[in-house]
Amino acid sequence: MGNTKKVHSTGRYGARYGVGVKKRVLKVEAKQSQKHECPFCGFKKIARKTRGIFQCKKCGKRFAGGAFTPHTLAGGIIKKMVSQKSFLPLAGELESLTGEAQKAIGEKTSKEHSVEEEGEN
Repeated sequence: MGNTKKVHSTGRYGARYGVGVKKRVLKVEAKQSQKHECPFCGFKKIARKTRGIFQCKKCGKRFAGGAFTPHTLAGGIIKKMVSQKSFLPLAGELESLTGEAQKAIGEKTSKEHSVEEEGEN
């Protein structure tokens, strides 16, 4: 029922929604039906419990992921950064910059307050 050459299983929607939407749904369904690997034990059987919550069928661990896939692109990038620890050397530099910026902002506001006080007198 509802299989077509152009949009395969999304043919179940019939003449509704248009071809572009059906093709996007088809891509999501293909990603969703793939076998995904558990990040804890490596077993390739993960069940989607609810939107964004997944559970491994072997070890029973629950974890958060994307709405339809357990691993998102942003999550993969962050995981790679953490494993490489490439952000640690830059963290100190960022902290010093924000500290300097806060000091500069504090100096500006104190100067503005002193100018306003002089103008009032």
